[in-house]
Amino acid sequence: MRELVMKPRINRRTLFATAGFAAVVAVVGAVSAQPQDMHGTIKFESGKAIPEGRIEIYLEDSALQEKEQRRHVKTRIKSDGVSQTIAFSLAVPASSTPSPTLQVVARLEGEDGWLLARGSAQVATGLPVSITLNKAMY
Repeated sequence: MRELVMKPRINRRTLFATAGFAAVVAVVGAVSAQPQDMHGTIKFESGKAIPEGRIEIYLEDSALQEKEQRRHVKTRIKSDGVSQTIAFSLAVPASSTPSPTLQVVARLEGEDGWLLARGSAQVATGLPVSITLNKAMY
């Protein structure tokens, strides 16, 4: 004799409730994966005006072996040669976990591509970063 196995009935209410729950989970997951903004300022050594040029700002983790994986998230700012401080913001992916070796690096290059100054600071979660550019020695 065959046994009858009853399947649970799926009605519209169950279907919409399940779909609604899945949508809420998707939205919460997307919101938690949003990038976080890291804010900071850049100044030049001795409080002088930052020389004219391009400033490249990026995250660098010196503990990583692969050179291509060391640098993350870049932004570029133009220095007019008059400002003593320049504010910046980086959108850091939420998936990246801060490590003790993670730094924010700023490089000031002249219009000819020569490195004029460089500075770095440790990343502190949720705190603004202050980077002092030190003149490059050749």
